[in-house]
Amino acid sequence: MPDKCEHDQSEDPGQSAREALPAWGSESVDQRIGRLHTTARQLHAVPGVYLMKDHQGTVLYVGKASRLCDRVGSYFIPSAQLGPAKQPMLKLIHEFDVIECQGEWEALLTENRLIKDIRPRFNAMLMDDKTYPYLVVTTRDEFPRILVTRQPGDPAFKGARVFGPFTAVGALRDAVQHLQRVFKFRTCSLDIVEDDPKNRFFRPCLLHAIGLCTAPCAARINREDYRQDINRFVRFVGSKRSVMLREMQAEMLLASKEQRFEAAATLRDQIRAVEKLDQRASTSDNWQPEAELSYVDPSKAMASLQRTLGVDEPIRCIEGIDIAHLQGDETVGSKVCFVDGKPFKNEYRRYRIRTVPGGNDDYASIREVVSRRYREAGDGLEIYPQVILIDGGLGQLHAALEAFDQLDVKPPMVIALAKKQELIYTQDRSEPIRLGRENLGLKLCQQIRDEAHRFAQHYHHILRRKKTLGE
Repeated sequence: MPDKCEHDQSEDPGQSAREALPAWGSESVDQRIGRLHTTARQLHAVPGVYLMKDHQGTVLYVGKASRLCDRVGSYFIPSAQLGPAKQPMLKLIHEFDVIECQGEWEALLTENRLIKDIRPRFNAMLMDDKTYPYLVVTTRDEFPRILVTRQPGDPAFKGARVFGPFTAVGALRDAVQHLQRVFKFRTCSLDIVEDDPKNRFFRPCLLHAIGLCTAPCAARINREDYRQDINRFVRFVGSKRSVMLREMQAEMLLASKEQRFEAAATLRDQIRAVEKLDQRASTSDNWQPEAELSYVDPSKAMASLQRTLGVDEPIRCIEGIDIAHLQGDETVGSKVCFVDGKPFKNEYRRYRIRTVPGGNDDYASIREVVSRRYREAGDGLEIYPQVILIDGGLGQLHAALEAFDQLDVKPPMVIALAKKQELIYTQDRSEPIRLGRENLGLKLCQQIRDEAHRFAQHYHHILRRKKTLGE
């Protein structure tokens, strides 16, 4: 397919156009749409994500594209029909940003993450808590099972091997069904114990009868042999799968030559499903932290934290604050909100640091964020949380308290959580609080701290990685 996009490979697409953006209102509608279309046609013909913005830089819409130049350019042609929900957006677009991705799978994950974080006004999809699925192998079980889930952080999967998230949801399920014919693993939720005498009298399910499971529930296979099958499956999913794919392709060609076209088509679909196992990310990439966080019982965690801090009234609302540096030339702050131990994303906020020269002073940045956030809360315009958690140590806590000293309404409780040692510093104690790593209150504070850090960094981290590494 010929490359229809018109761009100069020697420079960042659209860079010169964005550097000299005309003032809002100085162009006619036709001039603005023409400028945006010209800039869009200079984009690379690669998968990616685009962010439509108004004249104040506010993100209006986030979308994905298999070819950025074609998809973004389609918004600015005379015949563009975006539908009743999105058509009014054309009157507001002043510029756009793009993030080039390695493939369509990464564009899907990037779009999903940005929509959940930014919540643009013209996006209706992906703003809920739905996530892309994972493949889980319960390796801690005597007879591990394999399943597809959207909640790998569920306590039932503690210690399990997790692959994903996967963006080709249907292909993942098809691939698992096909691989079950090869590795014959179980997918049931039975609690199977080896050497249980009752196993010999247990009637296995239909999967054993059709050759898809070796039936450890009925003692048809011992633990060692079953584990070998699971280990081979784990190596297969984690590798390039080249040997099996070559065998399947040979079978498909043979079926085609013998004019067994239905069998060849089935094999073709299975090959495509297995190949799409590569369309995934890793849990270490932190694409879906809301699904990957280990489970903490909210009510027990809040009660534990209340006892630790010595607060008389039950804690219901906690806010976390963090500062993110990006190459020294841009610093942002974040505020996340947890109500009854769960994220309340409608109250998430980002702050672009305005008063700190160079943007590299954590303490001054914290003072600015605290002042801007809690001035309105003190005036009664917003909810005032019962606990405010600062990401950092004693210095960050003192910086926040200095900002509160300038406000009329004082906070009920301000704490700071230092990384590595995980010490909790409070406003009314000279010594930090050291809790056990399994303390539920500490785990909740860690989740809030980590969520504030992710929320501050993720969007800008993606932009920086794409720009500096050229990925």
